[in-house]
Amino acid sequence: MRILLVEDNRDILANLVDYLELKGYAVDCAQDGLSGLHLAASNDYDLIVLDVMLPGLDGYSLCQRLREEARKDTPVIMLTARDALDDRLQGFRSGADDYLVKPFALSELAARIDAVTRRALGGGRRELKVADLAYDLDTLEVSRAGKPLRLNPIGLKLLAVLMQKSPHLVRREALEDALWGDDCPDSDSLRSHVHQLRQVIDKPFGRPLLHTVHGLGYRLAESDDAE
Repeated sequence: MRILLVEDNRDILANLVDYLELKGYAVDCAQDGLSGLHLAASNDYDLIVLDVMLPGLDGYSLCQRLREEARKDTPVIMLTARDALDDRLQGFRSGADDYLVKPFALSELAARIDAVTRRALGGGRRELKVADLAYDLDTLEVSRAGKPLRLNPIGLKLLAVLMQKSPHLVRREALEDALWGDDCPDSDSLRSHVHQLRQVIDKPFGRPLLHTVHGLGYRLAESDDAE
């Protein structure tokens, strides 16, 4: 899942990026309204997290132009320190799908992202796809080239993070945190689970999708070329 963050406060932006990437999202960033509008209009995102107070172009205007000029219906969650009813109504009138008042818990943002994207999908199936590899997040069914694959719970979680981030590199530390938090068993545990995952999703097939970037981490992609 690919998210655009538009936030001019560097500390808040860095905190959001770290948190969302650890959750397995691919994240792009902008620190002003015009840059944010350019990225939002020229790329396909699953969701945009948009601050209201931005240099160059405020969040209300950005969202309105995204809807009216760029004809983009990408779901938008607005962030603001202002919680007056008129401010919230202005956000919704400009085309926002949800409104989160600062300060907020990162877990609440994650919950709202999930809720908004589910609504955008009409409550339909959530499926990740990389080449001929498919993972249904609702039924936990994994298949490649139409052939069902069986994975243990750790393998499913590892695959979800890699697929959500595909084709980008996911660092070892990010994977360990996503799988075990602060309780990583030992330094070889991740390597062992990656090996098991590779045996299931790659070994029976002609083309590998799971690639090791030595000294850094892993990436799931059709090509093993560096980013």
